[in-house]
Amino acid sequence: MLSADSDSLFLVPEPLGVVLIISPWNFPLVTSAPLVQALAAGNTAILKPSELDPTFSAVFAKLVAKYFDEKEFAVVEGGAPETTELLKERFDHILYTGCPPVAKIIMAAAAKHLTPVTLELGGKNPVFVDESADLALLAQGIVFAKLLNAGQICVCADYIVTTPSMKPKVIAAVSSAFDALGDMSKVKENARIVNERHYQRLTSLLQKTKGKVVYKAGGEISPSDKFIPVHLIDVDVDDEFMKEEIFGPLLPILSLPSFDAAVDYIKRNEKPLASYLFTSDEAQSSRFIRETSAGGVTVNGIMSHCFAPGVPFGGVGNSGMGKINGKFSFELFSHEKPVCLKAGLTYKH
Repeated sequence: MLSADSDSLFLVPEPLGVVLIISPWNFPLVTSAPLVQALAAGNTAILKPSELDPTFSAVFAKLVAKYFDEKEFAVVEGGAPETTELLKERFDHILYTGCPPVAKIIMAAAAKHLTPVTLELGGKNPVFVDESADLALLAQGIVFAKLLNAGQICVCADYIVTTPSMKPKVIAAVSSAFDALGDMSKVKENARIVNERHYQRLTSLLQKTKGKVVYKAGGEISPSDKFIPVHLIDVDVDDEFMKEEIFGPLLPILSLPSFDAAVDYIKRNEKPLASYLFTSDEAQSSRFIRETSAGGVTVNGIMSHCFAPGVPFGGVGNSGMGKINGKFSFELFSHEKPVCLKAGLTYKH
């Protein structure tokens, strides 16, 4: 207890120690950005980039070795064996961006040392479209989401859910927006699928689905180029497309009888990293925000909340734990130590 006017109570931030950041292949530099806050908070850091980005890994490792003391910041290259060995070491915090199955392996390894873990994962991010939606806004958002890195992004629109009466209007609006772009296979800047394994996974979904492909954007599926045009697929709730995160340019469309049915469906499934709603109805917007759980929500847009400065980014439940971005990353990699000074002593910073 504070016993005199001369006693003081305050917080002293201190670094955690050694931070390990394991980044994915889809945005290797962007997802390595928390290194800035880790170092700014006074920690030393190790970055383990994905083996699926060998060029980035080699260049980044070379630059880090040139400009940093290896005792301050180092890059460890390699694949699963190197990561497994790295996880045997004791760290003071681990940040992993990737998928839930690998996250469980990392958490198990971290548990041996009681190392706290922050997980940025993914999920099946829903896009609900109601009868009052601005379909031009919807089409704009879907085009942005499915062409950005060919939909290989954790906050991408994973599926559309709408009512039976709205479904044909949604399909028409989205199809028209993609038609206006022409054949994207001829645009070399347009992203391709990262590797053969992911290409085969996506094309197998097209083969296994019991749904109907209601639209295909310009261009043809190309094994040599690993190009897959955007497909819209009319599906039921038990379809193969609804069982796992798609992480690509394929977009299932699910119809349910009402807003309430859509909310119930979203709530029955794992909590996604992001949820999206297109509506002009403020009451439904408020209900959607209040009654569904996700890492973040954008209404009448796609991914906007993810790029907003000053707010945290992170998942909930199966889509992750912990939050990063700006000051939230700095706080993540710091320990605020309560200090009580008694008998008139002062603290010199």
